[in-house]
Amino acid sequence: MKEVKCVCGHVNPVGTILCESCGRALTEEAKRENLHDMRYEGSARRSQTYNRTFIDKTWNFFSSVKVGIWLIVITLIASALGTIFPQEMYIPPTADPAQYYGEEYGTLGQIYYWLGFHDLYSSWWYLLLIASIGVSLVICSLDRVIPLYRALKNQRVDRHEGFLKRQRFFIRKDMDIPEEDIEKFKKGLKDKKYNIRIKNGSILAEKGRFSRWGPYVNHIGLIIFLIGGMLRFVPGMYVDEILWLRDGETKTIPGTNNEYVLENKKFTLEFYDKEKDKEVYNSALEKVGPVVKEFQSDVVLYKRDPDQTIGSESDLVKVKTAEIRVNEPLKFENFALYQTSYREGEFDSMTFDLVNKKQDKAFGEVTIDLFDPKDSYDLGNGYKVELIGYYPDFSGFAENGEPETKSPNPNNPAFVFNMISPEHPKGEVSFTAIRQTVEPLGETDYKMTFKGIDTRNATALTVRKDLTLWILGVGGAIFMIGVIQGSFWMHRRIWLQRKDGEILIAGHTNKNWHGLKKDISDLIKDTKIPDVIDQTEENKGKESGNK
Repeated sequence: MKEVKCVCGHVNPVGTILCESCGRALTEEAKRENLHDMRYEGSARRSQTYNRTFIDKTWNFFSSVKVGIWLIVITLIASALGTIFPQEMYIPPTADPAQYYGEEYGTLGQIYYWLGFHDLYSSWWYLLLIASIGVSLVICSLDRVIPLYRALKNQRVDRHEGFLKRQRFFIRKDMDIPEEDIEKFKKGLKDKKYNIRIKNGSILAEKGRFSRWGPYVNHIGLIIFLIGGMLRFVPGMYVDEILWLRDGETKTIPGTNNEYVLENKKFTLEFYDKEKDKEVYNSALEKVGPVVKEFQSDVVLYKRDPDQTIGSESDLVKVKTAEIRVNEPLKFENFALYQTSYREGEFDSMTFDLVNKKQDKAFGEVTIDLFDPKDSYDLGNGYKVELIGYYPDFSGFAENGEPETKSPNPNNPAFVFNMISPEHPKGEVSFTAIRQTVEPLGETDYKMTFKGIDTRNATALTVRKDLTLWILGVGGAIFMIGVIQGSFWMHRRIWLQRKDGEILIAGHTNKNWHGLKKDISDLIKDTKIPDVIDQTEENKGKESGNK
């Protein structure tokens, strides 16, 4: 059976509880009810009608409100667990996540890594949860909004009396009502902004129907918001990277597909002056000491020439110069570069002398670029220094005796040198760090002595691009419209019918029953039209009397 035909002649979809046209109860259960369940107007919902195929079962699963709530709860719990330890993007760049979490946080850290929480927000199962919430919202909405729309669109003015007497507000009396009272009733409805339909003396007054779509507008806003959130994982849609640039350094801007290059001309750090700013900040400066007033990066933005080979001297075309300060980013195309942090006096290069211990004589100078060290340094006359190990951020020796580094940043440089001299053509090995020299293969005749260090400032710029922001904004705005639509308006209906010397009045609203009762009381004031009875209170009274 594909459809259900009512006595009134209206053809209803299979599974309909109340006829969409006249409101007659079509099921035995609905006929036994004291009051009709009017949430979806007794319309046929697919999830309550079909349950045979795999598609039916999938639809029914996602159409459940409980399933949707559980998906949201699970996602919130997972999101909270993802904040217990740092995400993979925030651990040292050179660290192996498989080892880092166990070493830093013990057994809990290892479990955290095994479960995939170290890269939670881009993991396939987390994205699947987000997608499942979106699917649930879509199916929940379609399962309810389409049949509700059909039911509200097809409703007749002269509803069946069985439908009216099962409304919460209802009265039925044998009496004749003067025509002037009916006219006064209709005028009152118009004054209260009700839309009136009249047929054969029956009246249907309705207002605020659009409020019924508020929850579904919410769903549309949430779906758009979720789509915007998931688009952030699509390459090219969202970039949030940190770019470290030292004075005089030039690097490709991440996220630009090697199209844009940034040169840091100079980083400037300015502190509050105790003399100049003493009137305003003197007491604060005395307590905390030097306070940064402003930090600024003077940069030049370049764009690669597509007609030139990448890496050639002429492949960069100057776009603009800029001064990047806090809250004053450099903007180009869809990108913005924000001043985020800095490192003052970062090690840039270190200089050593190759010295004969016995003679205390230097035979050459070696200057090592800490960001681009060479493999060997020829000092002439048979003297040569080979760099066979470089540890930018030396943290100690492992169990096997190998030196270790915490990060690629030269915070505590250490070196393993092979010192070649005429006396030792195969070289002598020496481990040299700041304030530490180790001769792992025995005592040597030569040593590398520290002579000096050069420093330079480094600036940290946040590279940000977000093409999803407007989608998130649209989704959020639509969601708020739905909230307002469903919260501040209500769908009210009043039916009045006169048949065979009887008058029947019924009322229904999706919220604020007190307001509807007041509307009806105002409409019948100074008329002979009887007031409606709240049948829930009447039923309670009967139940208490029976007890």
